[in-house]
Amino acid sequence: MAVQISPSILSADFARLAEAAAAVSNADWLHVDVMDNHFVPNLTLGLPVVESLLKATSLPLDCHLMIEDPDRWAPAYAEAGAGSVTIHAEAARAPVRTLRQIRAAGARSGFALNPATAIEPYEDLLGEIDMLLLMTVEPGFGGQRFLDVVLPKIRRARALIERHGGQIWLQVDGGVAAETIERCAEAGADVFVAGNAVYGAGDPAAAVDALRALAAGA
Repeated sequence: MAVQISPSILSADFARLAEAAAAVSNADWLHVDVMDNHFVPNLTLGLPVVESLLKATSLPLDCHLMIEDPDRWAPAYAEAGAGSVTIHAEAARAPVRTLRQIRAAGARSGFALNPATAIEPYEDLLGEIDMLLLMTVEPGFGGQRFLDVVLPKIRRARALIERHGGQIWLQVDGGVAAETIERCAEAGADVFVAGNAVYGAGDPAAAVDALRALAAGA
């Protein structure tokens, strides 16, 4: 598995997003948390900011939609030029249709599960997705502590992916840092969202390199 690091701008200075993107030019993706204060109790940013970011960085955008009615809004993020668009199992009403629309618009389709949501009921959807995102904190706020209880689910998800051909990326998001990334990698994750561990560091680019090295060596 090729390790990929996706720094989350949720932990960056919102007044300097272009600079925040430039500070992690060695990353694989730029993770954009879209929150609507309904699906999760926080309000962040939306499509206009994503469109502006696309003009300010060459990094592909990894848009994580923590919103109500992603079936309505997700295709627009793909059409705008996002490299990956992830919807939540708990919010989508027509996930197959929406995942196919994301792909049809040229983006990778992502499917996210909250910590308490089991992966097994969604096994039949694996053929519709390019990336499975397992939340390792309750969604809504950055800076939370990693939930070890999700590690067995990462292992089960990796086994399901391998059973279906192993072409799906397995992303983890929440509390990913130097102290936790190796455990996630050992469990089977290969794409890592890191917020405070990157943007809380004195040198964000060096933090990206250090996290990648830890995950690759796991």
